[in-house]
Amino acid sequence: MMEHRIILEMGTGNDLYGLDYTKAAKRAIQDALHHSSIVMFKSLGIAHTDMRVQVTIGVRKPELLDISALTAELPRGKAEVTGVVGGLDVHDADNDQTHVIATAAIEAFVPIDAAKWKLSDRT
Repeated sequence: MMEHRIILEMGTGNDLYGLDYTKAAKRAIQDALHHSSIVMFKSLGIAHTDMRVQVTIGVRKPELLDISALTAELPRGKAEVTGVVGGLDVHDADNDQTHVIATAAIEAFVPIDAAKWKLSDRT
């Protein structure tokens, strides 16, 4: 059975005072998750365990992300988290402070047997 992407959700998060990329990324993941309500799983009889969740986190220093901690933020499915260069570091020279902004893209994939689906002929 072929896997198809059924969801793409985006979020942003920040850490204003600690230069903590993982904290900003966790907030970005939570922001994206709070934009979604996925009722189709129950409606269509698809188990959440059949879903693969791919999360891409953009921060200026992805090597500082705690991938295990970010993966633990995902409540359903088989999670994969990847850090890439992105996001923003905004430096406040007057206060010698750097603010971290992270972005998250969450994609959900499920195996779908296309032979079992057809468009309704209702208009």
